[in-house]
Amino acid sequence: MRTFIIAFAALGLLGTTTTSLAGAPCRDAKGKFVKCKAPAPPKAIHCRDAKGKFAKCGTKGAKPA
Repeated sequence: MRTFIIAFAALGLLGTTTTSLAGAPCRDAKGKFVKCKAPAPPKAIHCRDAKGKFAKCGTKGAKPA
């Protein structure tokens, strides 16, 4: 019975430490809150030419779609 109580208490403590670390990416080295960096936009895989048809991205006049 004691081992179950100790196990549940340990799981409860583990849960509180992971939730307190959830804000860690938005803190600096001193622990102060800073603005989080925005994720980079995904790169375009396909490109289109002036007529709107798919083209290789390295060709002249091709723009990311």
